[in-house]
Amino acid sequence: RRIFKSSKCSENKDSPQENGVHTNQYSSISPPASPVAQDEPFSTYFEERVPIPDSENQLFSFRKLWAFTGPGFLMSIAYLDPGNIESDLQSGAAAGFKLLWVLLVSTIIGLLLQRLAARLGVVTGMHLAEVCNRQYSTVPRIILWLMVELAIIGSDMQEVIGCAIALNLLSVGRIPLWGGVLITITDTFVFLFLDKYGLRKLEAFFGFLITVMAVSFGYEYVLVKPDQGELLKGMFVPYCAGCGPVQLEQAVGIVGAVIMPHNIYLHSALVKSREVDRKNKKEVKEANKYFFIESTIALFVSFLINVFVVAVFAQAFYNKSNIEVNAECNATGSPHTDLFPLNNNTLEVDIYKGGIVLGCFFGPAALYIWAIGILAAGQSSTMTGTYSGQFVMEGFLNLRWSRFARVLLTRSIAITPTLLVAIFQDVQHLTGMNDFLNVLQSLQLPFALIPILTFTSLKSIMNDFANGLGWKISGGILILGVCAINMYFVIVYVTSLNSVVLYVLAALISVAYLAFVAYLAWHCLVALGVSCLDCCSRVSNRPAVLIEEQSEYDS
Repeated sequence: RRIFKSSKCSENKDSPQENGVHTNQYSSISPPASPVAQDEPFSTYFEERVPIPDSENQLFSFRKLWAFTGPGFLMSIAYLDPGNIESDLQSGAAAGFKLLWVLLVSTIIGLLLQRLAARLGVVTGMHLAEVCNRQYSTVPRIILWLMVELAIIGSDMQEVIGCAIALNLLSVGRIPLWGGVLITITDTFVFLFLDKYGLRKLEAFFGFLITVMAVSFGYEYVLVKPDQGELLKGMFVPYCAGCGPVQLEQAVGIVGAVIMPHNIYLHSALVKSREVDRKNKKEVKEANKYFFIESTIALFVSFLINVFVVAVFAQAFYNKSNIEVNAECNATGSPHTDLFPLNNNTLEVDIYKGGIVLGCFFGPAALYIWAIGILAAGQSSTMTGTYSGQFVMEGFLNLRWSRFARVLLTRSIAITPTLLVAIFQDVQHLTGMNDFLNVLQSLQLPFALIPILTFTSLKSIMNDFANGLGWKISGGILILGVCAINMYFVIVYVTSLNSVVLYVLAALISVAYLAFVAYLAWHCLVALGVSCLDCCSRVSNRPAVLIEEQSEYDS
């Protein structure tokens, strides 16, 4: 590990130019000169690098865009996991088309944050976890790693739940929920061996899963025929007429489901799979441009798929009562009428009930195609979650585990509580775990968003590609807003528990939690240029003097 100390006495000498790129001789991170010269062994995803074709004096090249296509689509899968799908259908059923603009704004914010993650990976040649390892001291680094691991495990549990429910629906209940949970263990190992067949083939497989989701949920969209005028109004008019606390909570839930902490770490690592000479400023700038275009296209596709789900449930089930759904399911001979009590309460749905009501109103084909889409969402998210876990562990701890060991650990942690609920409880309790898991991931958001803004704002790390004043201000406001919205979501959830003991426990945890967030925010403010706070901070925009350099990290 390389240890650096800020120096107030250092003179800010002119930095040399090398191959047209501005390099800082006091850089607190010394990225490898090029992928060829990099001494660090490739991890799972990087057993090959994708070459970038030459295209002299071209402002835009489709060949180059195709070469850079892949990481953004893998990243976009986190916007289509079962937790997001459930948030979409609940939004449609509870608020109709009125919250589509929230989904649009959340996706745009997500794109801007993913841009920061991709730029960090391209410019430094290291992903966010590796940069955290070199910039934070030991104790904060370990705490940060544990928080990100919690987010990954929480996401993994949602994906396990989604796959188990999909298998149960496809088998007409013949595969019990606990059986579906166990099946997800084996199929994940099988799919993860795909990357041995080549990086581009692996990316193509993820593209196929996204296509399956698009076709499945697109079929439901065409079948239901949503009102296009209401859809466009809900998407572009930022207003929610007649909305109350239920709709407000749903809006907050959309933001929490779309922006996921481990996805920032994942994207900063995935961009390392392309051959980019980081000594060449032109190549780095070009890579940043094409990765941003690719991410925009990928998130546009994921946004359309999310819109399909919201629109289907907004058109077909908004303001529907339980007794109406019960009567329809009875008329079609569905064996699941007991899921909908005979009362006039508004219908509440999840990914399991969502499939059932689609089957009742639009026939068995709608149910099975819905289940196929959920299965594709769960499987793709499971694999990208495993890669996230691998990058995070390698980056924070410099601990290189085999894929088998890594998957076995995270899957065991994720599956154990899920399996117990699946065995001893019913599907309502299993899907009810999603609320808790959404809260868990909302709590982890600052541990990805604050570091990514911190490090992309440091010239000692990013050189000429550091965030400008506009990006620093807008990025800070966006991250503050996202974190505040998610904290509101957490508070609403905790207050609904109605337990004094849990309130006290939550208060104690909150003190430690807020103290650590304040520590990260302090470093971030120093990086953003608030010099009056720059006291003993390990991250600074002042030149850094190298006091010791060892090859332990690279060996």
